Amino acid sequence: MEYQAGELLRQITTPSDLRKFKPEQLQQICDELRDFIVDVVSSKGGHFGASLGVVELTVAIHYIFNTPYDQLVWDVGHQAYGHKILTGRREIFHTNRKYKGLSGFPKRAESEYDTFGVGHSSTSISAGLGMAVASKYQEITDKNHIVVIGDGAMTGGLAFEGLNHAGVSNSNLLVILNDNCMSIDPNVGALKEYLTDITTSHTYNKVRDEVWNMLSKLSRFGRSAQEIASKVEKAIKAGVMEKSNFFESLKFRYFGPIDGHDVNYLAKVLEDIKDIPGPKLLHCVTKKGKGYQPAEDGNQTKWHAPGLFNKDTGEIVKVSPKSPQPPKYQDVFGHTIVELAEKNEKIMGITPAMPTGSSLNIMMKAMPDRAFDVGIAEQHAVTFSAGLATQGLKPFCNIYSSFMQRAFDSVIHDVAIQKLPVVFCLDRAGLVGADGATHHGAYDLAYMRCIPNMVISAPMNEKELRNLMYTAQLEKTDVPFVIRYPRGQGVMTDWKTPFQEIQIGQGQRLRTGDDVAILSIGHIGNLAVEACDKLQESGISVAHYDMRFVKPLDELMLQEVFNKFDKVITLEDGCLPGGFGSAILEFMAQNDFKANVKMLGIPDRIVEHGSQNELYSECGYNVDDIINTAKSLVDVKLKSVFA
Repeated sequence: MEYQAGELLRQITTPSDLRKFKPEQLQQICDELRDFIVDVVSSKGGHFGASLGVVELTVAIHYIFNTPYDQLVWDVGHQAYGHKILTGRREIFHTNRKYKGLSGFPKRAESEYDTFGVGHSSTSISAGLGMAVASKYQEITDKNHIVVIGDGAMTGGLAFEGLNHAGVSNSNLLVILNDNCMSIDPNVGALKEYLTDITTSHTYNKVRDEVWNMLSKLSRFGRSAQEIASKVEKAIKAGVMEKSNFFESLKFRYFGPIDGHDVNYLAKVLEDIKDIPGPKLLHCVTKKGKGYQPAEDGNQTKWHAPGLFNKDTGEIVKVSPKSPQPPKYQDVFGHTIVELAEKNEKIMGITPAMPTGSSLNIMMKAMPDRAFDVGIAEQHAVTFSAGLATQGLKPFCNIYSSFMQRAFDSVIHDVAIQKLPVVFCLDRAGLVGADGATHHGAYDLAYMRCIPNMVISAPMNEKELRNLMYTAQLEKTDVPFVIRYPRGQGVMTDWKTPFQEIQIGQGQRLRTGDDVAILSIGHIGNLAVEACDKLQESGISVAHYDMRFVKPLDELMLQEVFNKFDKVITLEDGCLPGGFGSAILEFMAQNDFKANVKMLGIPDRIVEHGSQNELYSECGYNVDDIINTAKSLVDVKLKSVFA
């Protein structure tokens, strides 16, 4: 399918083309850009509401600033689709998030306009400040550094660290706060309340308008940027707000709030302030999904990444399966934690800004006093959970695997050293698909396995997830307990089974065999089940063990395996260095076993985006890879017999 751009958008290959248009043409460009995003995302999928919300801001930035010489950093990058389209990627934008296509996020290797690779939140201010300080050090005085960060990402601790440093750096940094009261779910916390106070203050808005009118008049008379800044600063500090301005207290010059959907006014303001020296913050109020009525009026969480939809009606395209389908693992978690919490009053639920994505929203609705969205603050989520655990509670801290990386020190310092019984439910473990390198949960088995006092587990199906959650909340389970599970569906339609305790460190033999043993951990073991069936048809007898635990390992079961088999395959949806396969090799070395072991998993390189099945194939551990590995091991045996 060919996607047609509007009359003006067709003429824009790079921002230098955009700058040839007259200011009165900018709104039409915004309308055409918004229509193009709707056309492509409705039929190809991807993030949606965030990019629509910053169309005017995107156009204004590239119109006023000399990108890529002036450096623009997007936080997270969900909102950067318009940026990609305006910076030379319009004709291939339909490949966005597809295997071997454009990344769904800004990526340095993809374009010189993508100055910093992103995917996780709250990194932009620190990165932009680093660029600004580098320019200052190199005595480059005419380069601007622009950071666009949402109010949700501003709740991340790293953003505050960047602000704190930037305020005393005297560097040429402009932070644009894209305030839409949303990240993926609605924002929470004191900062959200503070920004709401600013944007709804009649006194502040009245004086703000007067300040900007003054700024406009001074600009016409050719006053210097320093004089303009001085006037603005005095006006703001002369009692504009009833309480002190947070950003001013960090030594930023604060401008706004202004309408983030008035492209001409945005361009004018950016022109007025771009030459003001030192750190500045422009507060823009926007709306996710702006310009597409179903997204504006509907559930903005749903329209963050709605999948395919009818662009004319807003109806989400759903393929009705012919038979009942297994649930998503996240939903099994969401319903199971409520079921357990109804019987155990000590259970609490915690998530950092992902209540819908993790399905903790089910508990938040059923038990609002026992489930907490703490904002984009993974470190806080972990240490908050540790604090709850010191008081005899059983916190279930649900964090995506790739986001848990941000709280690694907290896991060690605040949980493991103190041996606190926090249950870490790591969603999106393994290769996640279209979100790509920044979101793959590749490393959790390796980075958790090296920490003392940890139990680390992975269910092969929904029943095991429920039983591991049940085991983790028992009174006698008094250590940190990790349960990791993948993005997407499980394998059981009849999944709501009675709870059973699983002995910690105990795996299970799923299949007996004589030629090769497969040791698997987690959901990826279901591929081994399919492979074993096909190998049996080929006359190769394969034993399959679902290990369930990486720490502690089931040593009795491993004794059984290595006493019988000298050909073993380990299978994991995680990184090979330091992961499950490495743990098996360590066991072999420590116990003087000898075997030919082939490890299948994520190789020691960065894996980009694509569907999960495409990436399993690329990384060498889909069903065919398991089959071919087993055949190669048996072939080695046959050759040795006839040698």
